[in-house]
Amino acid sequence: MNKNIGYAVAFAIALAAPFVGYPVFLMKLLCFGLFACAFNLLIGYTGLLSFGHAAFFGAAGYFTGHALGAMGLPVEAGILLGVAGAALIGLVMGMLAIRRQGIYFSMITLALAQMVYFGFLRAPFTHGEDGLQGVPRGKLLGTIDLSNDITLYYVVLAIAIAGFALIVRTIRSPFGQVLKAIKENEPRAISLGYDVDRYKLMAFVLSAALAGLAGATKTLVLGFETLTDVHWSMSGLVILMTLVGGMGTLVGPILGAFIIIALENKLGDLGTWLARSTGIEWFSTLGESVGMVTGLIFIVCVLLFRRGIVGEIGAALAAAARNRKAA
Repeated sequence: MNKNIGYAVAFAIALAAPFVGYPVFLMKLLCFGLFACAFNLLIGYTGLLSFGHAAFFGAAGYFTGHALGAMGLPVEAGILLGVAGAALIGLVMGMLAIRRQGIYFSMITLALAQMVYFGFLRAPFTHGEDGLQGVPRGKLLGTIDLSNDITLYYVVLAIAIAGFALIVRTIRSPFGQVLKAIKENEPRAISLGYDVDRYKLMAFVLSAALAGLAGATKTLVLGFETLTDVHWSMSGLVILMTLVGGMGTLVGPILGAFIIIALENKLGDLGTWLARSTGIEWFSTLGESVGMVTGLIFIVCVLLFRRGIVGEIGAALAAAARNRKAA
């Protein structure tokens, strides 16, 4: 019941948010929140650490941008093409990597993702280091004009909620329970007769498709796509988001994504405000030290919040409930 109330409050805040904050920034938060949730489905509930999720996120962005711009396809078709392309790349990468475990799995995904990166660097339709520019937003269902930021915000919100709902449904389904069993004790799952490799491959492809949905939506919002989204550093960024928020929790990755992206976008403004308020000029350089600040946050979380922010809060509440029962 408490969770339902929390979701209702979050939904109400999300509905009112574009009238208070900058809609494009809020849409960017939603896209990265969905991206982190897609990654968390793989690492938090299946136990597979992928270093290649940037390939799905960026590839879908390129496919959608090309479909909407050069090909002139409708918005729905462009997004679906991006998701399908990410899922296909995920299927190929998963079939090659899924039979390995631990660091070997992670390194294979990283190597394959770098191949995807260099492929997009050389592909003619991506325009190399210049990237795709001027991607049109178009009209949803042929009638809803997405050039208005408020209108597009609610479309992106609906996409993010649908993706999150799919993840929740997957986790709570029998399929999700098998994924949890594989994470906890893979030999035991094998002994029970489950085709572990098939389940892991399905989870990998689903995670890739959802990451692609986030990447395709981001391209629609911002109107451009660059190699930054396919670079290995983007894979590292989504790992950081998930760990900071709370791996293996439902809302932790969303919170982690909001924190990291907000720091990247607003740290410079905060530093300028602090410099003016305190007269200390050093604060004005905070915008140039985003990597250092996020690294510091990561170190603090590893040392003090090993379960992530949401994970530690959940553990504290559970401990308090046990103490009340014992008393």
